[in-house]
Amino acid sequence: MIATQIRQKDSTFYFVSYPAEDLLTKVRFISRFYAEGQTLASEPVGEEDDVARFIGKIEKNEAAFQRQMSQSKVRAIRNFYETATSQPPIPGTVLLFTPEVLRFEPLGDLTHVGNLVAPAEKYLIIDGQHRLAALHFFSQSHPEDARSIHVPCVVFDGGTDDFAAEMFVIINSTPTRINKSHLVDLYERVSWTEPDRRFAARIVELLYSESDSPLRYRINRLGGRSRQEKWLLQAELFNEIHRWVKKAWPKIKDEGTDKRAAARFYGQARDFLKAAAAVWGDTWGNANYMVTKPVTLKAMFRVCADLTAETSVPEEGRAAVWQERLKPWGEQARTFRMEGFYERFPAKGQVERVARIHRELARLAGVQSKPGDAKPTAVESEP
Repeated sequence: MIATQIRQKDSTFYFVSYPAEDLLTKVRFISRFYAEGQTLASEPVGEEDDVARFIGKIEKNEAAFQRQMSQSKVRAIRNFYETATSQPPIPGTVLLFTPEVLRFEPLGDLTHVGNLVAPAEKYLIIDGQHRLAALHFFSQSHPEDARSIHVPCVVFDGGTDDFAAEMFVIINSTPTRINKSHLVDLYERVSWTEPDRRFAARIVELLYSESDSPLRYRINRLGGRSRQEKWLLQAELFNEIHRWVKKAWPKIKDEGTDKRAAARFYGQARDFLKAAAAVWGDTWGNANYMVTKPVTLKAMFRVCADLTAETSVPEEGRAAVWQERLKPWGEQARTFRMEGFYERFPAKGQVERVARIHRELARLAGVQSKPGDAKPTAVESEP
């Protein structure tokens, strides 16, 4: 196929005008799509294919996003293909990725125009799954019209999975395109991420996945496999962990920022949560209380940051020491009943209410709270 080779700094990629009929046989659909009485099945994704699994997770979250939202979106795009006459049906490029290094043969003196040999395996769609799904259904009902369509495509080849993941984030990092909780999943893999964010993301991952974490599978990643009740959004948790990390960043940089250092921070968060769970007793995880609701959990993480900044406790026996420190919380458990909670902690909004609860919990534990030390992070919590 004829392609234009494009160079930008150290990168090389290709622009291709792909006949729709050929393109639909050369791409992988990671998600299942629907039309009127028709289904486009998703292709299986191997455990080793991190990027494909991530993209699939974006398209089908725990709220059955795929069956409702995507169906109407595909229908709207397909309808546009049917009604577009003077306008091109697919004016924007579709972004494709293959880990294979494709062979490019220049045409004569045209150094950057030549023949590009297609990969042996199917392309992964970085951007454009809905447009191509709609094209698939359009080709079923209007095969002659579909054959006349050529799709503008940008092809990236020979990169690593991390390169494809980074491209996906760059393309989809506006609030309307990708959920902020999912961005946290990729912070460690994106080269331009600030080191403190990457460090915080590692701690969040450990809090979600480690078997000894009191929050294991309780964090709503909007794509996690567990069906356990979720207590707070990953983006909300990341905000608090990042706030804590930023306050301690000078010390972290001196002691190291590798995965072992993140594991040490995780150990502090884990032991603090274990101590908190012990003093809250039956109210921990109780739907009739606000103890494990986002507003209180975020306040508790701020107390954790204050406490670890105030004193250093050896890991052995740390949970027991902190349990004794937090004991007054359990004595005030009735204050955190669901009924009347917002009257007992009046505020203009959640930000103010979290700060108010933080001050109260810190006071009860005899911890000096420092609410103004950290600036808000760029990943804001969803409503």
